[in-house]
Amino acid sequence: MTESSRDIDLGSFIDHALLNPTATPAQVEQWCEEADRFNFASVCVYPAYVRQATNLLHGKRPKVCTVIGFPSGATTSATKLYEAQEAVENGAKELDVVINLGWLKAGQTNEVYRDLAEICDETGQLVKAILEMSLLDEEEKRLAAQICLDAGVAYLKTSTGFYGGATVEDVRLLKEISRGQVGIKASGGIRTAQQALDLLMAGATRLGTSRGVEIVRQQQEPPES
Repeated sequence: MTESSRDIDLGSFIDHALLNPTATPAQVEQWCEEADRFNFASVCVYPAYVRQATNLLHGKRPKVCTVIGFPSGATTSATKLYEAQEAVENGAKELDVVINLGWLKAGQTNEVYRDLAEICDETGQLVKAILEMSLLDEEEKRLAAQICLDAGVAYLKTSTGFYGGATVEDVRLLKEISRGQVGIKASGGIRTAQQALDLLMAGATRLGTSRGVEIVRQQQEPPES
């Protein structure tokens, strides 16, 4: 790791994710404390923990982020909208929404668009669309990204982390497609400071990881003599 890379505030790019199905309220408290201590961009928790995280982070820098239609994206549009609206009522400021991949692959692009656009319009909050890039070919990736842009999302997100992680190549592709119109969130499999830096250099503007504390500490380690 170069000296200049140590000057990058990695923490400010990290969504501190706690999306293990066995996550407990005690862990939510720990994640929120860590997010505040390490200057993370947000804490990303399941909808059931949004109110708790909102109370814990009141008046602090990190935002409360949650996931909608997670991890498959295959719940109904009405269910996704209700889930998103309830999360916002409970204090969520950022919504990571999984797109319906089956609709995308079946060519039902209008349904994919409406699914997202309704959430963007009705909640008024920052929406990150999860594309699950590892399950798409390049043509599908380009199509999915364009639909999400048209729907009004604020970020294109590479993956849930359940079916493969973020790659430099996918981040570069999303950067090319979006042309700076939206942010790019790399998520899934980010375990080291060098991985995080590589993804940022490729064009990511946010990083989703459960290992944010380890990553920041790695970056802060003195160089080997």
